[in-house]
Amino acid sequence: MWRYRDLLPRPRRIVTMGEGSTPLVKLENLSRAMGVEVYGKLEFLNPTGSFKDRGMTVGVSIASSFSYRLVVAASTGNTAASMAAYARRAGLNPVILIPKGGIASGKLSQIAALGAWVLEVEGSFDDALDAARAAAEKGLAYSLNSINPYRLEGQKTIAFEILEDVDRVDHVVVPVGNAGNISAIWKGFKEAGLLGLPSMRPRMVGVQAEGASPLYRAWVEKMDSVERVRNPSTIASAIRIGNPVNAAKALAAVRESDGLIISVSDAEILKAAATLAENEGMLVEPASAASLAGLIKLRNQGIIASGSSVVLILTGHGLKDPRALEFIASSAGVRRAYASTAEEALLKLEEIAVGG
Repeated sequence: MWRYRDLLPRPRRIVTMGEGSTPLVKLENLSRAMGVEVYGKLEFLNPTGSFKDRGMTVGVSIASSFSYRLVVAASTGNTAASMAAYARRAGLNPVILIPKGGIASGKLSQIAALGAWVLEVEGSFDDALDAARAAAEKGLAYSLNSINPYRLEGQKTIAFEILEDVDRVDHVVVPVGNAGNISAIWKGFKEAGLLGLPSMRPRMVGVQAEGASPLYRAWVEKMDSVERVRNPSTIASAIRIGNPVNAAKALAAVRESDGLIISVSDAEILKAAATLAENEGMLVEPASAASLAGLIKLRNQGIIASGSSVVLILTGHGLKDPRALEFIASSAGVRRAYASTAEEALLKLEEIAVGG
């Protein structure tokens, strides 16, 4: 990612784990089925399993350059895991504030393994963020939530890589929680010409879960700010945010790009996750699957036309959320048999082979 350093902040020390350069893979089976060219940007292949590493390498590098010793962030999981990993690599102490009971078990284990301080806060992510921001304002620690502009500078490199890999993109579909990623990617498309990359201005499509959709409501009502959702609820924990701090930037990005914001149900998200697994062999967490759920909805509504080129930002790995994987497996329909001996197993295999 740091090959784009001419358009990135310039810390005295770069703290990196080789993030970026994630594959952009054409989803051949889905493309044929849907009548559009569908690409997946596999951000779940970053070092800690999510796109957050792009922003965190920049944010932690800046914190280290400023000689901070303590860094803080509120998180639904991916930010916390990424911050803990990069902070440890930099020799900094990470403190994570999480909503009590609101974080996937895989992510919590990941954070714990990295030895971060974890403070559980009663309430939602937004309550945890209020506490993290107050700590930063008091000078207790350096904040690494996406309100930190250095974080977003790292995330814009997703756009640069897309432009290097494909000649045409009509739509970029992004799951939206705190709303930093969609605005950062759009910023990247606007700045790409400064790197000599092709000029391209795809429509930015933000996808929110129905139970946590303040940006969608603002979009529908043509508002410039969001009304906080006090108790956001969705299986997609990574985007279970009721008061996105980058709302204004996200709304501006969508409007400038002639894009839109939609919402999808949890059932649509889980079905999309199962579809991605069965058709393309990719396991993603529910928030990632929201991008495919959004594409399916827009195709059914005729908003995305046949033959369009669409990039789905697949933000986090499915193994981060074991409970959600159980729902996805149930949706897919588990195929299982039992054999008491090797001979019986062979018979079962013969039956499977005959049945296709």
